[in-house]
Amino acid sequence: MHIPDGFLSPQTYLPAWGLAALAWAWAARGLRASLDETTVPRLAMATALAYALGLVMVPIPGGTSGHALGVAILALVFGVRQAFLACSLVLLLQALLFGAGGITALPVNALAIGLCGALAAVGARRLCAGMGETVSVALAAWLSVVVSGLVVALVLGIQPAIAQRPDGSPLFFPFGLALTLPAVLVPHALIGVGEAVVTVLVFRYAKARRWPTP
Repeated sequence: MHIPDGFLSPQTYLPAWGLAALAWAWAARGLRASLDETTVPRLAMATALAYALGLVMVPIPGGTSGHALGVAILALVFGVRQAFLACSLVLLLQALLFGAGGITALPVNALAIGLCGALAAVGARRLCAGMGETVSVALAAWLSVVVSGLVVALVLGIQPAIAQRPDGSPLFFPFGLALTLPAVLVPHALIGVGEAVVTVLVFRYAKARRWPTP
């Protein structure tokens, strides 16, 4: 799921840095007021879980890998803003310490996984609330993985059309949407099932201990 350095053109990651900076500023507004002596350790624990989930790589045909995200857990328990910031921190640490993802690609990864994934989770939870807690939380988690994967697949798939050599060959990521969409979405639809199970269990844990949720 992480996009590494060298896969994205400057025409992609430079605007993404600007967009991500605006999103980070938005997410940080009022952050201090929302954090207290009980929220901070809970958020730290959930962030650590997301960090760990992101390091468990599932091999995918074609020589790449996928992984669970943990963003739905963060979003459903703490809200979109805190989930986005926490997930961005997780992605930064994974890129710096383990080479999972890249620094130039960080804003794209953060927007795809941290923001789009969190928005998808919260939106699905609200839309499916009438289906019951377990089903709505599971669907929210599954959709967070699929939507994040969709954004990543789209960004990768348009690279051949964005940056080309004079002979028309791609300068960066060489495969188009016809390959990236099924290659990313099919395995992550399956990974999303595992994400849904973990998210339901953690959400029940938080509810049993009366953690406030948005």
